Amino acid sequence: MTAPALVQKLWNYCNILRDDGLSYGDYVEQLTFLLFLKMADEQSRAPFNKKSPIPKGKDWPVLLSKDGDELEVFYRHTLEALGKEPGMLGLIFRKAQNKIQNPALLRRLIVDLIDKETWTMLDADVKGDA
Repeated sequence: MTAPALVQKLWNYCNILRDDGLSYGDYVEQLTFLLFLKMADEQSRAPFNKKSPIPKGKDWPVLLSKDGDELEVFYRHTLEALGKEPGMLGLIFRKAQNKIQNPALLRRLIVDLIDKETWTMLDADVKGDA
């Protein structure tokens, strides 16, 4: 997908989140949390092969495997657990809360938008525009 198309797709999702009652700050925060989890997973795979800072069981593949209410509950508990981790990870997720109460919308965001791209490989300008 081209950079402008990806940015447009992302903003279309933001409009859906706004229509669902999330403020600008809320949807930027939620997208940031989800992108962090996705990019940590990407960094743990080839060609990077870095150790993921995300504990097993709270990582992107598990989040991706969930659906419906189970997804919403898992995501909420994941944010809480990551906020209790030591070091920088705990600071990033401290007091993080799931603001996306609609499980179907959360699933679409995870599967249709975030998981379809390899975010780590995108140019920094694209991520900044997003």
